[in-house]
Amino acid sequence: MFTAEVFQNPYLPQGATQVNAIMTITTSSNDGATVAAPSNSQRLFGIICDTSGSMGGAKMIAAKEAIVKIINLLPTDAAFFVVTGSSRAKLLVPLVNAVPENKLRAVAQVKEISAGGGTLMSTWLHTALGEFNKMPQAICQALLLTDGQNDPNDEQDLVRVLDASEGKFQCDCRGVGTDWRVAELQKIAARLLGTTDIISSPERIADDFQAILTKAMGKTVSDVSLRLWTPMGAQVLFCKQVSPEIVDVTSRAKVVSERIVEYPTGAWGSNESRDYHFCIQINAGNVGDEMLAGRASLITQTNGVETKITEAKILATWTEDEAKTAKIDRRVAHYTGQAELAQSIQEGLEARAQGNIEVATVKLGKAVKLAHDSGNEATAKLLRSVVDVEDAAAGTVRIKRTVAKEDEMMLETRSTKTARIQK
Repeated sequence: MFTAEVFQNPYLPQGATQVNAIMTITTSSNDGATVAAPSNSQRLFGIICDTSGSMGGAKMIAAKEAIVKIINLLPTDAAFFVVTGSSRAKLLVPLVNAVPENKLRAVAQVKEISAGGGTLMSTWLHTALGEFNKMPQAICQALLLTDGQNDPNDEQDLVRVLDASEGKFQCDCRGVGTDWRVAELQKIAARLLGTTDIISSPERIADDFQAILTKAMGKTVSDVSLRLWTPMGAQVLFCKQVSPEIVDVTSRAKVVSERIVEYPTGAWGSNESRDYHFCIQINAGNVGDEMLAGRASLITQTNGVETKITEAKILATWTEDEAKTAKIDRRVAHYTGQAELAQSIQEGLEARAQGNIEVATVKLGKAVKLAHDSGNEATAKLLRSVVDVEDAAAGTVRIKRTVAKEDEMMLETRSTKTARIQK
């Protein structure tokens, strides 16, 4: 069952043209209260593992053990495949059902994996896409593990394969160690509606893999889009997922008609909640005017049949009452602050890397204050690994002279994870 609720302050002063709203979407066991999305029992899990030369030794041993573990954990009603990649991709285990005999054969092949060669991620994703295309109606999830940086000459091919893969499968990216680039994996994960994180040491690979598999196998509905209708003359300035982490999907808009656009949301599990932030620019009204500034609904496609599974309205009312117009909805304020927090961290780390300590101090100090004010203790803890905090409420900090690369990368990769507003 899907439910949706919009939180906003609909009151605008005369001449105002921007409407901000937070839409909370929640899934739960269907009790018949709302329209339920058609579930999809087909699940396909793809494992993409870096086998370049830098993966040799402990990392390769741990990765193989982790892959074996999740193959054995796959439910028998799922399907899977394994792609290994270096300067070229190898379809180690073609798409098969996760029955015991197929698992045994796959495990034997995984144990023979060896490391060597360079890193061309486009070839890995292209090979995975070919397998996912064999089950277009399934809930398709990939896991990509790497420990290094992609070949710079692969940039154009990577963009092309991401264009082709968008909407076909989701991909969670993990970097083991500290020699990979956060921005590279975030680019892949953002396009494929997945997550990015750091695995600081090889012995933690198996637990991380298992968590990703558990989440993937819990997905029950695929091909869900967030449809937004706006009135004539209106413009959507942005659409962002703001919880559980920030994902800007503005550029991913698919134009359905002159007044309707759709944004991808990926697959959903049976007990999940996400928040989305809309900012819509509308034509200014006169005092006393009321209008529907937007209508947001969730749409799913199953075998070409469209189903609307929930809907919520975004309103606008113009008034001279300053007490009403001055109030900012607490959810809008909270998630605006969380987006500002992520941006401050990214700008602060970039300034620190460039040796501009003054700017880094200001930006990271601002981040500390925002994390403190919003109760985002997880991010506040990560910030304390790169700055000494003198006064969190005021954002007074000193940049640490020596910071472990692992701590810096962990802060960068997790800066987009947001704290849920307290009810």
